[in-house]
Amino acid sequence: MGLLRFLRRHCFLFKAKTRNRVNPLQHIQSRGFSKSELFNDKDAVLPVLVIGAGPVGLVLSILLTKLGIKCAVLERNMTFSNHPQAHFINNRSMEIFRKIDGLVEEIQSSQPPVDLWRKFVYCTSLSGSILGSVDHIQPQDLEHVVSPVSVAHFSQYKLNYLLLRQLETLDFQVRAPESSEENDWPHESKILMGHECVSIDSSNGIVTVTASSIDKGRRVEKKFHCKILVGTDGAGSTVRKLVGIQMKGETDLQKLVSVHFSSKDLGQYLLKKNPGMLFFIFNTEAIGVLVAHDLRLGEFVLQMPFYPPQQTIEDFSPKACEKLISKLVGEQLDDINVIDIRPWVMHAEVAEKFISSGIFLAGDAAHRFPPAGGFGMNTGIQDAHNLAWKIAAVMKGIAPSSLLSTYEMERRPIAIFNTELSLKNYKAAMAVPSALGLDPTIANSVHKLINTGLGFLPHGLRKGALEGIFAIGRAQLSKTILDESNPVGSSRLSKLRHIFEEGKSLQLQFPAEDLGFRYLQGAIVQESNNLESTPQLSTGRRRDYIPSAHPGSRLPHMYVRVNKLNEIVSTLDLVSGDKVEFLLIIAPLKKSYNIARAAFKVAEERQILVKVCVIWPSGSAEGLNEGSETALSPWENYVDVVEVDRPSTSNWWKVCQMKESGAILVRPDEHIAWRTNLGLAGDPTVEMQRVFSAVLGIIYKH
Repeated sequence: MGLLRFLRRHCFLFKAKTRNRVNPLQHIQSRGFSKSELFNDKDAVLPVLVIGAGPVGLVLSILLTKLGIKCAVLERNMTFSNHPQAHFINNRSMEIFRKIDGLVEEIQSSQPPVDLWRKFVYCTSLSGSILGSVDHIQPQDLEHVVSPVSVAHFSQYKLNYLLLRQLETLDFQVRAPESSEENDWPHESKILMGHECVSIDSSNGIVTVTASSIDKGRRVEKKFHCKILVGTDGAGSTVRKLVGIQMKGETDLQKLVSVHFSSKDLGQYLLKKNPGMLFFIFNTEAIGVLVAHDLRLGEFVLQMPFYPPQQTIEDFSPKACEKLISKLVGEQLDDINVIDIRPWVMHAEVAEKFISSGIFLAGDAAHRFPPAGGFGMNTGIQDAHNLAWKIAAVMKGIAPSSLLSTYEMERRPIAIFNTELSLKNYKAAMAVPSALGLDPTIANSVHKLINTGLGFLPHGLRKGALEGIFAIGRAQLSKTILDESNPVGSSRLSKLRHIFEEGKSLQLQFPAEDLGFRYLQGAIVQESNNLESTPQLSTGRRRDYIPSAHPGSRLPHMYVRVNKLNEIVSTLDLVSGDKVEFLLIIAPLKKSYNIARAAFKVAEERQILVKVCVIWPSGSAEGLNEGSETALSPWENYVDVVEVDRPSTSNWWKVCQMKESGAILVRPDEHIAWRTNLGLAGDPTVEMQRVFSAVLGIIYKH
């Protein structure tokens, strides 16, 4: 069954578009894993097997395939979910998506206009009093000063569909168990639905996965052999549990019920009255957070507190949810269509390790955050970006397998940092109900007390006691109390205004952390004189991103004009997404050209791909066409670019806080591997040997 045919049956459908295809898989060289086995029988060994077809698993599969590494995906569900789930795509993830042909353009054309989702609205009901609103988009967010692309508001299931379409252009197929024949080999470039991982064996340098599926009405088990297994199977990761990796952090922060529903009437009402992304609703009858996934389509998710065992999921039937939605709206709606109801638990945890004997964890399988700030899916996408080029480098024999250990060294500290940031942002969200006299910690304590202290009472009495106490708490939101003429209400409303004005409520964007995260150890050359050895602690509030060229940082963005093509691109575009290639950035100076020649020589000896970018000052003309050609001959893999004059930016080396005589080596994932600020005093060839040895783990023999 073809991918589009499968999706028409099981998934949200967008208008199909054509894509370019990539080059076929290259041979794996002898210095990495052993040469690629032929996929002609059931003992064939896949280079990479991915467990979980969510955004992280699909992005990883795309990046690996574009780099020439064959993989397959196992997904335990029979169909792709239409539950919206995550919806905020941050700057760094959108930059990664720019490496996937046409994906950013499709997201931008399909998402709602930014003016429909830039605000968080706090109110007593959707038709009642507005307690305040916060605009989370600043002018610089849309001006592409620090990034060539803006953030996006796009539901996860729609993103999944676009990623699946991208995989189709790379010759992937989606297969259901009943469509698989006994001789349906090889499994490379396939997403096998309805296959649940039940055991993992990583002995003898090969990872063997046993997966269970229903085939023609009977349960069968199949074995899959791979060099590398990546678990991207979500917060309840089966891979993580089978491998025995524990999570560390705070559990059961809050239990909630997520109600996916549609109402075009509500969407049109909010479009006209007060459009926004999140609506925090507090009234005497109900409390909830409404996520407007698309006001134009009338697609929403309502998040409400959930207190089991007094409450059960059966208490949230479609009819009960319709009544709750009407209470939060403040009036009856006739077109509410409840699509899906799901309970979930909020955690703030990170796996003790991300790697175990050829098995890797990424995304929610490796870290579970509160949804405050949208770091969950975005951190996972960045995990995939970090891991893909390293797997490809090892598979192609560019680097030894030790390079893979740097994945955990780099990504786990980022996950821990983002967990703490999400927790701070979640606690900031709790400041609003606390200011209104509804301290969530008290509600949780009351619930715990009823569970423990009143456990001897029948279930019905305990449930009634809980509802009665919560009703008394919600009475704090009555119009009588929450009024400027009431001293208590006036004080609370004043406190609320200060929270909004001082940026102490829930935040949407964190530019400093989103674009400014930095690897302090791993596949980088550390600077001995670096005074910024640790990242600045997050305040939980928005801070501006300051470009940095320190090793481990993301390459700063600046627009440049490619000389021969006369095309304006971002410096990030100079890094290839289709091959494991390093980028060396220099100025057109004799000493810098010497560094470039040394890099070419060392790379040629070690079969490493390197491209040199020569950045010329704005207005350069003399020597531009001949300078680099003469200085770098006989090597030809270089590009001359000229700085583009923009009022908001200075020249490239000032942006990087470096001298013009410096040089920057950029990894295939757009992070800086090494730099020199003042040129090299010694032999540049010896230095470049040292650099590539440190970054890739190569041992040079003299």
